[in-house]
Amino acid sequence: MSLISRLFSWWANEPLGTALFTRWKGERVGTDAYGNRYFQERGKVSPDRGRRRWVIYKGEVEASKVPPEWHAWLHHTVAAPPVGDRRRHRWEQPHVPNLTGTNEAWRPPGSLSAGARRPKATGDYEPWTPGDDSKRPN
Repeated sequence: MSLISRLFSWWANEPLGTALFTRWKGERVGTDAYGNRYFQERGKVSPDRGRRRWVIYKGEVEASKVPPEWHAWLHHTVAAPPVGDRRRHRWEQPHVPNLTGTNEAWRPPGSLSAGARRPKATGDYEPWTPGDDSKRPN
């Protein structure tokens, strides 16, 4: 990655400023299953502010790639970072990043990107037309 793109392209990977700040002030806390690395500010910090926490994404910078347990730690909801695999409830689904704008995004039947085919109307709908008081909505 060239120096110019490291300075200005925050969406592709960490910019140079973030890399330098992480190296100078950061203390590595852990890594999630997706390869994202988590850091917190090193050293003693005032009690009213707390330690700054951040993530360095693997690949494209996308906030929805952060799993829920790490999200809670980043936002100071829990004090300790998640360690190892936590016990999951049987009703929990595996974390999936936001797929909007990708080829894997869900496309409802009838949308243009899904081939614009939708089921025929069932006949239980009658459109309201202005001036027709018998079908006026309440």
